[in-house]
Amino acid sequence: MTRVESVHPEREITLARLAMDPPVDTLVDLLADQAARSPEREFLRFTAGTWTFGEIDDWTSRLARRLVAEDGVRPGDRVAIMLPNVVEWPVAWLSILGAGGVTVPVNSSYQRADLEFVLRDSGARLIFTDDEHRALVEEVRTGAEDLADVRIIDVPAVGELAHLPAARPVLDITGETLANLQYTSGTTGFPKACMLTHDYWTRLGWVCSNAADLGPDDVALTSQPFSYMDPQWNTALCLTIGAPLVVLPRFSASGFMADVRRHRATFCYVLGSMPTLLYKQAPTPQDRDNDLRIVLCSAVPAALHAELEQRWGAPWREIFGMTESGVDLVSLPESTEDVGSGRLGRPVPTKQVRVIDPHGREVGEGESGELVTSGKPMMLGYWNRPEDTAQVLRDGWLHTGDVAVREEGSYRLVGRLKDMVRRGGENIASAEVERVLERDDSVVATAVVGVPDELFGEEVKAFVQLAPGVAESRETAQRILDDARNQLARFKLPRYVEFVADFPRTPSERVSKPALKARAAENPGTTYDLQPPRD
Repeated sequence: MTRVESVHPEREITLARLAMDPPVDTLVDLLADQAARSPEREFLRFTAGTWTFGEIDDWTSRLARRLVAEDGVRPGDRVAIMLPNVVEWPVAWLSILGAGGVTVPVNSSYQRADLEFVLRDSGARLIFTDDEHRALVEEVRTGAEDLADVRIIDVPAVGELAHLPAARPVLDITGETLANLQYTSGTTGFPKACMLTHDYWTRLGWVCSNAADLGPDDVALTSQPFSYMDPQWNTALCLTIGAPLVVLPRFSASGFMADVRRHRATFCYVLGSMPTLLYKQAPTPQDRDNDLRIVLCSAVPAALHAELEQRWGAPWREIFGMTESGVDLVSLPESTEDVGSGRLGRPVPTKQVRVIDPHGREVGEGESGELVTSGKPMMLGYWNRPEDTAQVLRDGWLHTGDVAVREEGSYRLVGRLKDMVRRGGENIASAEVERVLERDDSVVATAVVGVPDELFGEEVKAFVQLAPGVAESRETAQRILDDARNQLARFKLPRYVEFVADFPRTPSERVSKPALKARAAENPGTTYDLQPPRD
């Protein structure tokens, strides 16, 4: 036992729970179990109303029956969902799974090319959608001969399913049954679909609920689109603990904490730019007037970490994972030593994590290398992409593409393998420069890229989103860089600064730098050349 663990014996209890297999290994059995034990307990809360575990079990069981009996769904058939954040989304998801099908979440903001790609790549036979998106789906169906047989269906009200039994079809659904084709962020080209099983989802709900020490008296809240990972694993979490899930229509930095107070949420998950956007809202006397017990976050800004906790009166803890791997690292509630450190926490007991050099050798403490992970949960691979699967899953280890260092049993990210600027003979991690620039109170978010340079090969360019009311000018750009000068080596300072109103983002809330570069090339803004002396 390490010195830190001896100070926190409760950590050992939590780790022991995390090491256990979930007692139920399919999402449909989790729902049936909660409905049998607590049918009147609230499960889902949307703008349109609330639904209990019993009501959702009844609705999804009948709809699963219809999918099999009337829509012809057979085990393994892919069924897409293109809906906004409405209760029909999780109802469709759990119904597809109950029918033995495989869910294909589709971003409701997709346009024709994206939708056509996902339908063709997944081989979906059916798609749940609504009136808002029906015309687009019809356009895709009629415009592509190989998609003409894709059928559009809706989620009927439970009353329209009264002629069907209130018991889901009897099928052999196990933890190893494929549940989702979950398309990844797609920062380069079209996305790839991760094959995720029932065990993946139930294990993710089990690990996250235990890591955050959540139970049936908690209230979870999510604001991401349901086609993204986060509301889905939040659903698995609430099915695990028997607690309600509040689903907001969308994320709003100005209204998020008011919704947390209004719904008396005790738990939420945020990621990407969300913590910074929340922190940069004007403080109010009501900030600490909330019921939050813990916030899980991917990429807590280290410089703001303690202030986030102080402002809202709850611990903010890191959790690290990918669509491919679910959850790999977590900082537990009692891990106060992680606050402000930039560390991601320790491996969950069902995972092994290493930091390796380009030859696959594990590097020493404090040395940087690629973060690789193995264990459960883990995707089966990429749908119809054996070469891509072989590239990232090697000898049982998932190669994340993240550059990290190991520190006292914990891990800290320092960048992405492919997100580097090579200026002369120096490799500059974009993430390091971005973190420094975003410490400025006038900066909401940044994205650092390399641009061609005759002398150095590449120069550093920063796209910067300013806080409301801050003037876009050379003087503003120069001041931001002057403030960063004491925190960054001279060669890491951006030469170019371009201000932007917002950033194109992936579902995981990362800036899509290919999309950003394409947008800047098509509609270039004013770029300030703040050339330092050549060296």
